[in-house]
Amino acid sequence: MNTPTTAVPRFSDRGAYTYIAAFSASLYTVLLIAPVLGGKLAQQLGLTPSQLGLLFSLELGSFSIATVPAYLWLRRVNLRTASYLGTIGVLVGNLVSGFIDSYPLLVALRVCTALAAGSITVIVLSLSGRTANPGRAFGLWVCCQLSMGALILGVFPLVFASAPVAVVYWTLAGLIALCLPTIRLIDGDALRAEPASAEPADAQRPAANPIRYVLGLSSMLCFYLALSGVWTFLERIGAQAGNASGTISVVLSLATVAGIASAMIATVVGESPRRSLFLLGGYLIMALSVALLFGAPTVARFAAAAILFKFAWTFILPYLLSALSDLSKGGHVMNTTNLMIGTGIATGPILSGMLIDGAGGSFAPMLAVSFVGVLASMGLIFATRPAARRAADPAATPDAQNNYA
Repeated sequence: MNTPTTAVPRFSDRGAYTYIAAFSASLYTVLLIAPVLGGKLAQQLGLTPSQLGLLFSLELGSFSIATVPAYLWLRRVNLRTASYLGTIGVLVGNLVSGFIDSYPLLVALRVCTALAAGSITVIVLSLSGRTANPGRAFGLWVCCQLSMGALILGVFPLVFASAPVAVVYWTLAGLIALCLPTIRLIDGDALRAEPASAEPADAQRPAANPIRYVLGLSSMLCFYLALSGVWTFLERIGAQAGNASGTISVVLSLATVAGIASAMIATVVGESPRRSLFLLGGYLIMALSVALLFGAPTVARFAAAAILFKFAWTFILPYLLSALSDLSKGGHVMNTTNLMIGTGIATGPILSGMLIDGAGGSFAPMLAVSFVGVLASMGLIFATRPAARRAADPAATPDAQNNYA
């Protein structure tokens, strides 16, 4: 156990990283295998496309809505207890889902399961911001999701090709069960307010500034509004330009690999006095990638755009999350950040679809809005820098610099 005189958090960073990695890889699995799961549900339960869409929309929405009740309990309950309860909720929800053949019951059960999963996600994000190296923790959060996603897309369609949907849900239950041993590695009281014994690392963080708080959260919302629209319709952009479907699939696979690579880079580098430079470079690359998609991109231009887009997206995200975690000493900033992410993911594709339909099938208006959204996100996060500079005084001690904002 570290002594109170150090700038290292009370809980073990190694234990927190293990917890973050395990749950990040497991909680998002159901969203990553939605295409596989959707096909099986349609086949076995006879669901229509609209029923499938509603099911997954409600599940994704509940994942984000879990943020709202977390405002009441996040800093009041033991995080180990909350994690055990949430994990058991996800475990039981996935197990029982395998036995349900009624659509209304399945929808209700998946909503409850997603609420439990979303509650754990709030803890994961909040703990990430409390580590001595938030950039590394958030990088791990992104990297584990992407790695599991690549594994799933490559293995699940083959392994579960002839298996009933129940086996898929039970496999998800098994994955979340593997996370149970990591819960004991975290400090259950890490987020509870303890002014009298506050850690020096926390003392260096500025008190919440409402204006910067709103600017930072708006930056995350704009970021996800911009990227979710482009990523959703990226395949269609390539197809409309006359590129072969096989070529597009290869390009998107390469883009996924690039995303994993950039997240790994961010994880290894972690926090750095050059974080602002990393963010600036990432945003400019992302804006360039969107610009490359205008017109009818050739194979080379489409490949460059897709790879740069995914690389920049997953490189920016850990540092953007880290910057947001520095805006307040409390855990609620990351709680609200989770809500912004969910809102952006849910709204971006809808807004983009409306823009495309309104333009008679042209992607130009959607790309223009996404381009502006990327630049707006960059401007908004840099508008929070005055507080970040104070937290990263060059004259600060080495320990303080490890918590660079």
